Amino acid sequence: MAKKQIHLAAHFPGVNNTTVWSDPAAGSHIDFRSFVHFAQTAERAKFDFLFLAEGLRLREQNGQIYDLDVVGRPDTMAVLAALAAVTERLGLAGTINSTFNEPYEIARQFASLDHLSAGRAAWNVVTSWDEFTGENFRRGGFLPQEKRYLRAKEFLAATWALFDSWRGDEIVADKESGVFLADPDAGRFDVSSDQFDIRGRFSVPRSPQTRPVILQAGDSEEGREFASSSADAIFTRHGTLDAGREFYADVKGRLAKYGRAAGDLKILPAATFVLGDTDAEAQEKADVIRHQQVSGQTAIKFLEQLWNRDLSDHDPDGPLPEADPLVGENTIARGRASVRMYRDPIATARQWRELAEAKHLSTRELIIEVTGRQSFVGTPEKVADALDEFVQADASDGFVLVPHLTPGGLDEFADTVVPLLQERGSFRTEYEGTTLRDHLGLGDARPPADAIPGVGS
Repeated sequence: MAKKQIHLAAHFPGVNNTTVWSDPAAGSHIDFRSFVHFAQTAERAKFDFLFLAEGLRLREQNGQIYDLDVVGRPDTMAVLAALAAVTERLGLAGTINSTFNEPYEIARQFASLDHLSAGRAAWNVVTSWDEFTGENFRRGGFLPQEKRYLRAKEFLAATWALFDSWRGDEIVADKESGVFLADPDAGRFDVSSDQFDIRGRFSVPRSPQTRPVILQAGDSEEGREFASSSADAIFTRHGTLDAGREFYADVKGRLAKYGRAAGDLKILPAATFVLGDTDAEAQEKADVIRHQQVSGQTAIKFLEQLWNRDLSDHDPDGPLPEADPLVGENTIARGRASVRMYRDPIATARQWRELAEAKHLSTRELIIEVTGRQSFVGTPEKVADALDEFVQADASDGFVLVPHLTPGGLDEFADTVVPLLQERGSFRTEYEGTTLRDHLGLGDARPPADAIPGVGS
C-alpha cells in the first residue's frame, strides 16, 4: 500500500512570541530579502505553501505597546504578490480578516494574486473579536462570537459568488476594439444576506484556481464546523498523537453532512522543531529556545490574559497568583490580537494550578508548558520518524512548520529532514502540478456553469 503523503507548509514567523528576535542569527521582518530567502527555501524543499499571519493593529496590553515579540510587518497582499515573481510553484497563503474588510475588495485582491502566481493563492479566513482593533476601521466596535462566524460564513459565500461569476469563454480578445465581454452576464453578482447586500459586476476574470484555497484556524466548536463546511485546510494545535487523532477523527467526521469527502479538508497542525546531532543536544537547544521565547515579562503578559488583572508586580519565578481570575470583559488583554478567549477562566486557572503543583512549576515554567505548540525535537532522523508517524496514524495530514528564526530557520530542516522523508516515500521529490490545489490534492474548484451562486439578472 502506498504511504500517505505528508503536506508541509512554512509559516514566516512573527505576530507572536515564536520568533527569537534577540538571537544574533535573526534577521529583518520587513526587508524583502528575508521573505525571498524563506520562500525560496520552502520551494527548494518542495513545500506546499508559505503562510503569512497578520496583525491589524500594534498590540497593546494594559494600555502599553506589547513589544516583547515581533510586531508590525508590510501588508500581506503586497508581500505575497512580490513573492509570486521570485517563486514558481510554492503556494502563497495570506491571513485576511473577514470582520473588518469587505467581500468585493478581498475577492479582487485574491483573484489578482491567483492570476499573478498562476494559481497559487490561498486565503486564511480569520475573524476579530475586539473593539480595540475595530477602532482602526470604519466598522468600529466588535461582533459577538456567533455574529463573527456568521459574518465569516457570509463573507466567504459572497466572495465565492464573485469568484464564480465568470464562466466559460467570457473574454474575447479583439485586436481593434480590445478586450470585451462575450457573455452579457459575465461578472454579474447579486448577494443579499444578514451581513451583506451587494450587487454589480466583478472586475477580475476567472483565475487559474477560480477560488483561492481556503484555510481556517480554530479548535473551537464554531471553528471546526466552519472549516468542515467551507475550508480546504484547517490549522490546529495539539500536543500528543492521541489528541491529534481525536481532533482528526472529529473534524473529518463532520464533512459528510456537507457533501464532502475526507480528502477535501486537510488537517495541518502548527508545529515547531529543533534539530541536533543527538537527541540530547536538540533537547538542550529546545530548552534554551523556549526560555528565550517566554521571558519572565512575557510569562506575566500571558498570565494577565487569563487572570484579567494587572500582574506587573508578580514574580514570574514564583508560584501562580493566589487570587482567581476576574470574570467578565477582558480589559487587560485589550488590543492583544492573538489572545485566547478563555470561556471558563476559573476552570482554566484551576487546571493550571493543578499542573503547576504536580510538576513543581514556577509561573514562567507553567506558561512555557501551556503555551507551547506541537514540537518535534531530536536528530533529523527522529524528527522525520515522528512527522511520518503522525500522518500515517491519521493524527494529521501534515504540518505548518514555524521556525524560531527569520529568515534562515527553515534551512536545516530543508537540508536534513526533507531528504529523509523523501527516502521514506512520504514526501514528494518534485512538484507534480502547478497550482496549490494540485499540491494539496484538492479537486477542481470550478462550479458547474448552471450552479453559480449570485449570478444572473
